Amino acid sequence: MSEYLPGLAGVPATKSNISDIDGEKGVLYYRGYPIEQLAKHSSFEETTLLLLDGELPTSAALAEFDAQLRDNRQIKYHINELMKTLPSVGHPMDMLQTAVSSLAMFYPGTECLSGGKDICEDLNYIHNMTVKIIARMSSIVAMWQHLRNGYEPPVPRTDLSHAENFLYMLNREEADPLLAKIMDVCLILHAEHTINASTFSAVVTGSTLTSPYSVIAAAVGTLSGPLHGGANQRVLEMLQEIGSPDKAEAYIDERLANKQVIWGFGHREYKTKDPRATILQGLVSELLEARGGEVNPLMEIALEVEKVAEDRLAHKGVYANVDFYSGILYNEMGIPPDQFTTIFAISRSAGWLAHWREQLSDNRIFRPTQVYNGHPPRDYKPLDQRWDIKR
Repeated sequence: MSEYLPGLAGVPATKSNISDIDGEKGVLYYRGYPIEQLAKHSSFEETTLLLLDGELPTSAALAEFDAQLRDNRQIKYHINELMKTLPSVGHPMDMLQTAVSSLAMFYPGTECLSGGKDICEDLNYIHNMTVKIIARMSSIVAMWQHLRNGYEPPVPRTDLSHAENFLYMLNREEADPLLAKIMDVCLILHAEHTINASTFSAVVTGSTLTSPYSVIAAAVGTLSGPLHGGANQRVLEMLQEIGSPDKAEAYIDERLANKQVIWGFGHREYKTKDPRATILQGLVSELLEARGGEVNPLMEIALEVEKVAEDRLAHKGVYANVDFYSGILYNEMGIPPDQFTTIFAISRSAGWLAHWREQLSDNRIFRPTQVYNGHPPRDYKPLDQRWDIKR
């Protein structure tokens, strides 16, 4: 009998060259490069190409990739009209999964369904599909912010970076340079994180040689759960529920006593502080300093929550994670809480597609086994010979 490990904890499900985590030391690498160096020196566009190709690009390769992304931001009006039919009160992640899935109906990209293994190893095909999906994810998310409020969305611009264009489309105005830089760093930090739940979903789906749109739609659906990408929205809801800094200690203690989740704390991979959280914490401080030190009331609550939670949980290796700080930071940037996870998806599409490419390079469909604990073999009984065991 095979050993059953809930959640596949510690079970290697694939081999990958894309990213690595040292949970004991709290270190995250993209293709061997520490995340701190990429956050400080790189851009989302360059980091994406690194994840896809395995090496830092030349200036010419980066310029070409950047131009391709800019040229593919436009969304056909059919998608726009389809999005208008969706309920305005629906969650943006449900919208994103629907819209991404629908892209396969309007854009070529089903060659893997009919062309077989050979075309799925065509790097030109893979690269072109990757560019189209990454470029359009941010447009779709920004468009929804206007469509759900009854307005036509702005047209994407080709003179702005990926982060700048997203903020422009979201707010109808060019972003302050600091906010654009912060968004760019956030996209880098969320771009990849080994074989997490949504990436595993993407790899399993991709192993069937289905359309890459279906691959990303599956990953988006997985990311939306509160135990994965949806946690950053829950952080803000938690802070609002606490209400004031003086209530943080009682709130945390009550949840711990009831064995309830403290949103934004702890990570299965890290036994020390999430390196991404440290970087985001610095960005929060930088933003507050640029605003003259004025602190949002929710930020005051968050600082007290972290202080109390660290006092209670640090000895267990539980610290604030990337979701805690990304939620706070996005709130400070004026982004609606229900859009937090869609930004995560915009960024993580880079990692998902890098893993999709890697899977196709040596593909084998996933077919794990199970531990069966049901009835032993038995014979079918006709209806008139059955009786209700409850009677």
